[in-house]
Amino acid sequence: MTRSVYFFGNGTADGTRDMKVTLGGKGANLAEMTNLGVPVPPGFTIAADQCVAYLEHGGISDALRAEVRDALARLEDVSGKRFGDPANPLLVSVRSGASVSMPGMMETILNLGLNDETVEGLSRASGNPRFAYDSYRRFLQMYADVVLGVSIHRFEQLLATKRLTTGAASDSDLSAEALRSLVKEYQQLVRAVTGADFPMDPQVQLWGAIEAVWHSWTLKKAVDYRKVNGIPHTLGTGVNIVSMVFGNMGDDSGTGVAFTRDPSTGERRFYGEFLVNAQGEDVVAGIRTPLHIDEMARLLPGAYEQLLDTQARLEQHFRDMQDIEFTVERGTLYLLQTRTGKRTTAAALRIALDMVDEGLITQREAVRRLQPNQLDQLLHRVIASTAHATPIAVGLPASPGAASGIVVFDPDAAEQRHLKGEQVILVREETTPEDFHGIVAARAVLTARGGMTSHAAVVARGMGKCAIVGCTALEISNEHRSMCIGDHVVAEGDWITLDGGTGRVFLGDLPTQPSEVMRVINGVLPQADAPTYQGFATLMGWADAHRRLKVRANADTPRDARVARNFGAEGIGLCRTEHMFFEGDRITAMREMIIARDEGGRRRALEKLLPMQRADFEGIFQAMDGFPVTIRLLDPPLHEFLPHGGEESFLLAQSLGLARQELARIVSALRETNPMLGHRGCRLGVVYPEITEMQARAIFEAAVRAFRRGIDVRPEIMVPLVSDVSELRHQRAIIEQAAEQVMGVMGERVPYLIGTMIELPRAALTADEIAHQADFFSFGTNDLTQTTFGLSRDDAGRFLPQYLEAGLLADDPFQVLDAKGVGKLVKWAVRDARDVKAHLKVGICGEHGGDPRSVTFCHEAGLDYVSCSPYRVPVARLAAAHAALAAANAPA
Repeated sequence: MTRSVYFFGNGTADGTRDMKVTLGGKGANLAEMTNLGVPVPPGFTIAADQCVAYLEHGGISDALRAEVRDALARLEDVSGKRFGDPANPLLVSVRSGASVSMPGMMETILNLGLNDETVEGLSRASGNPRFAYDSYRRFLQMYADVVLGVSIHRFEQLLATKRLTTGAASDSDLSAEALRSLVKEYQQLVRAVTGADFPMDPQVQLWGAIEAVWHSWTLKKAVDYRKVNGIPHTLGTGVNIVSMVFGNMGDDSGTGVAFTRDPSTGERRFYGEFLVNAQGEDVVAGIRTPLHIDEMARLLPGAYEQLLDTQARLEQHFRDMQDIEFTVERGTLYLLQTRTGKRTTAAALRIALDMVDEGLITQREAVRRLQPNQLDQLLHRVIASTAHATPIAVGLPASPGAASGIVVFDPDAAEQRHLKGEQVILVREETTPEDFHGIVAARAVLTARGGMTSHAAVVARGMGKCAIVGCTALEISNEHRSMCIGDHVVAEGDWITLDGGTGRVFLGDLPTQPSEVMRVINGVLPQADAPTYQGFATLMGWADAHRRLKVRANADTPRDARVARNFGAEGIGLCRTEHMFFEGDRITAMREMIIARDEGGRRRALEKLLPMQRADFEGIFQAMDGFPVTIRLLDPPLHEFLPHGGEESFLLAQSLGLARQELARIVSALRETNPMLGHRGCRLGVVYPEITEMQARAIFEAAVRAFRRGIDVRPEIMVPLVSDVSELRHQRAIIEQAAEQVMGVMGERVPYLIGTMIELPRAALTADEIAHQADFFSFGTNDLTQTTFGLSRDDAGRFLPQYLEAGLLADDPFQVLDAKGVGKLVKWAVRDARDVKAHLKVGICGEHGGDPRSVTFCHEAGLDYVSCSPYRVPVARLAAAHAALAAANAPA
C-alpha cells in the first residue's frame, strides 16, 4: 500500500527535506528540523498527492482515514493528551504546504479540537481561563471563515464592538468574561449565517479543515499566485497537522517571524518581529504592529538566546537564508516552520556573494540562486534627487523601488483600473490573500498595519513591487473612499508616490530617477561608489563563465546599441532598419520613395535616405566595436509609413506637388487585405531591388568608414521573410554586387555575412535548401509563432486570456516559446541546415530571446545565440548560465 501520512516527533521523523514533492516544503522542513533536534511540536503530514486525488475524484479513501487515525493516536501518545478529551485536550493546527513556497496563499487553522467542553479542560489545565477563551474565539473565527464560509469581517466587527464596549485598547486587554461572551456571539453568528450550529465533534472539525486546505488550492488567490510565479497547478498541497503550542498564554509567551538575514538588504543580521501574548497569525496577518526582534532579548531572554542559536544552525544546515516562524510557550521555544526566505533582488545578490565568501556555497550555486527575471528589480527607479517634497507619513520600507499612482482602496477596483491603463497604488488597512489580484495589478502597496513579515510585505517583495507597511498614520474610510494622514485627506483617484526604500509617503506624482545599477550603466555614477552594481557585475561575470549561449541585443539606434553593450551584449542580433525612418526628414523621404511613380523617382528618394542610414549604421558599428551587427533589410508593409487622411495627408501632398485625390489613390492602392502576409520583407526587395541596393550600399559604406577609424566591424545582413531559397539567392546577388561596388570604389574590404530570418514554416521546412545560400540563420520567433499558430499577435489578446484560463494553452506563445510546435520547426531547421553547413551560425531575435524558459530551449536546441531587448540582456545572460548549469547537472 502506498504511504500517505508521515509522522514527526520526539527527535525522529518519517521524512526529510528531500521529500518536498511528497510532503510539501513545510512538511519536509518540519521533518528535517525534527531530525536535527530542533524543538518542533510533534505532528504529521498528509502527502500532496492526496490533495490532487481529492480534487480530481472527490471523496476520501478508507485507507487514508485509517492512516490519519493511526497518526493521530501516535500524536496522542507522544503529547500525553487526547484529541477531544474534555479533561486534557489535544489541540492541533492545520496548515497547508506545497513543494514551492506560496506565502500567505493557503489557509491555516489554529486551536482545532476546541469545543464548549474542551475549552473548559484547557482552562483548568492551563490555569488561565482568559487564554483558553482567547484560543477558542480565534478557532471559531478561523474555522468558520475557512471551512464554513462565514466572512472573517463579520467576526472582526463583533471583536471591535467588544473592545469598544469594554474599553479594551487591544485584543490582549479583553478579559476572560468578555471573551467568553464573545464566543457565544461568534456561535450565534455562525448559526445565523449557515443555518447550523458550529461543529463540536473534533473529528468532524479535523476532516473539515483538511478538506478546506485541499479546496484552498483552487481558490483564485492561489491560482493567481501560481500563474504569476509559474508554479504548476498539478503539484497539490500537503496538509500539516501539528500539536498546538501557545504564544498567547501570558507575558512569558509570544510568537514571531524572523529571517536569518535582512530580506531587504541582505545584511548578515538576525532580522524579524514578534508579539508578546499572541498567536502566529497575528504577526503575518498584520493585525497588530509587532515589536522588533531585538526587543525579545529583553522580554524573553532565555528563549531569545535559544532562537539565535537555532537560526544559525538552520542557516548552516540549509545553506541559505531562512524564514522561520516560532512560538514561545511559557518560556519554552518551539519552531513551527523554516523555509527559504523571500528576499529582494539586491538582498539575494548580497546574500549569494556573501555566502560564497563564507564558504557556504560555490560560485555555481550562487549563480543558480538568483532567478533571471529577478534582475529586473535592480533596474527599478528611485525618487529623483531633485524632488524636494516633504513626506506626509512614514511606514516600514517593506520592498524597494519608487512608484507613483492613483490611490485605490480595494483589489477589484485596482484590477479594473489597471486594465484601463491606469497606474494604481493599492491602499489597505492590511492585505490578505484575497487581495492578491489587486497587488498584481498595482504598481505599489501601502498598508496601515502590519510589519515587515506581513502578507503585503512578503508578497510585494517576492514580486519586486514597491511596498510600505505599518504606516500607522493612515486612517482609511472605506465608506468615503478616502484616507486621512494628519491634516491631509487623500481621496480615491488622487496621486501619491511611495519610496519603498525608506518607507516615505508623498502627495502627488514625484519624478523618479534610475537605480544605482542603471546610473552606473549610464555612466553617471562611478562603480567604486556603487556596491550593488559591483555585486551585480561579479555575479554576471560568474554567469558568463558558465554559459554557452551568446547574448546579443535587438537595437535600432546607436544609443540603444551603447546601452546593450553596457549590459553585456555580445553584438546586435536584430537592427530593424525601418525603425530609422519614422521621424523628421526621414519619414518624408521615405514617403517620397513609396509614392514615386517610377524607378527614377524611387532612386532619387533613396539617395536622400542613404546618408541617414549610413550615419546610423556607422554609430552602431562604433558602439559594437569587435562584435557582430545583424542588420535586417526593410521589412514592414509600405502603407505603415503613409498618413491616412487629415492634415498630415494634406501637407504630404503639398510637399510632393500632388493633388490630395492623387495621394489618396496611391495610398488606397497600397492598402492590403492582410498586410502582415502581404508585400513586405524580401518581397519588397524583389519588386523594388533598388531598395535592397540602397540599404546594402549604406551598410557597406558605413562599415568601410568605421573600419578606416580603427573599428572592428562585423556586419551581418539579414534578408527577412524568405519562404524559398530563390528569394534569398535573388537578394544575395544584389547585396554582393553592392558590396563589390562600394569596396572597389573606397579601396577597403571588410568581411561580411549574408543570411536570413526564418519566420515562416516553409522556410523552416526547407532549411536545407536555404542553407546553401545563407551564412547564418536567425529565427524571428514572433512571426514564426504567428504563422505557425495562424494567430495575429495584435488580435490574439482578445481571446488568448480565455485559452489560458481554460487550460487550453499552458502559456501565452508570444511570451514563452512554444516548444512543441514552433520549437519543433526550429529544431528541424537547425538539424537540416547543419547537415548542409555543419558550422552554420544560428540564433533567435524574437522577443522570446529575453524569456528564461525560451532561452533554456535555445540552449537545448543547440543555437549559438539569443537576441533580446537591451534591458533584458542581463536576464538572458543569467538564464543562459542556468541552462548550461542544469544541463551539466550542477548542484542547485
